[in-house]
Amino acid sequence: MRFPNPVLPVPDLTLDDFDYELPPELIAQTPAADRTASRLLHLDAQGGLHDRRFADLPGLLRPHDLLVFNDTRVIKARLFGEKSSGGKVEVLVERITEPDRALVHLRASKSPKSGAVIRLAGAFDVTMLGRQGDLFDLRFPGPVLELLAEHGQTPLPPYITHTPDTGDDARYQTVYAREPGAVAAPTAGLHFDDALLATLRAQGVRTAFVTLHVGAGTFLPVRVDKLSEHVMHSELYTLPQATVDAIAQARAAGGRVVAVGTTSVRALESAAATHWPLRETRGDTRLFITPGFEFRAVDALVTNFHLPKSTLMMLISAFAGMDPIRRAYAHAVAQRYRFFSYGDAMFIER
Repeated sequence: MRFPNPVLPVPDLTLDDFDYELPPELIAQTPAADRTASRLLHLDAQGGLHDRRFADLPGLLRPHDLLVFNDTRVIKARLFGEKSSGGKVEVLVERITEPDRALVHLRASKSPKSGAVIRLAGAFDVTMLGRQGDLFDLRFPGPVLELLAEHGQTPLPPYITHTPDTGDDARYQTVYAREPGAVAAPTAGLHFDDALLATLRAQGVRTAFVTLHVGAGTFLPVRVDKLSEHVMHSELYTLPQATVDAIAQARAAGGRVVAVGTTSVRALESAAATHWPLRETRGDTRLFITPGFEFRAVDALVTNFHLPKSTLMMLISAFAGMDPIRRAYAHAVAQRYRFFSYGDAMFIER
């Protein structure tokens, strides 16, 4: 059975409903010394708030719970170069469409025209083939992934101000990343290390994977005041049959489906909106989750703290309720939690 994508928000919701004041010094510029050393704010099913450490997560999970991770791998998607005129260019690869071709965000004083040749990283030339909306279609002289691995930079979010280094190459990547294609990390997963995963497996918590290649659109501001007018960015996702089977087994055993990150939520709920009962699914999603959304696949959520007025604030407000999220964020600010990609985490029970 096919469901239409449930994208319509509750009437009259506006951007201001998802705003909050954040002191700039609470934006984490570097990760915690150890992945599991971050703090964890637990929002329980009754709306209670509990200050914990991320290493406490196993005590919040039960045997037969299923953690669903996004196994996308961040690529070194940012390149710098120049046009034949000498003008500076910054390229951020959004999606690889063929082995030697990609859609990119391109910043320059004047946009290059079709047929223009751009020198990147002082090492190779790409050709501009045309545009698709706000994105530029570039032909590379060889495999895009190989050229990025050799010449690109890890695409840290705009609110992290230092130049990426080898430490970022390792820490802005989950330990289980395996499918290259993301230009932003599924940051809730950054808190897990191999030892914690082993502890969870030993206590009967199961794991499964989806793939959603996070695009740069995750950082784009919502430019309309009324949510009903917002057009969500597109992201490619895959829900494999093994994960469909793991979800069915967890539910049959009385376990919960715990999404690790909002990207896992988007993949699972996009598949559920397309096919119910769940089945193996692959495609593009523009699913816009706002309060009033009917969750079918996800019971609990591990997530980081998100930007004010962002679509991710809207998603977690839909998941937990607008008032509980407002209280949780006010508490996190008052208790000096660290925010955004390299910051602390939440565990939200519905």
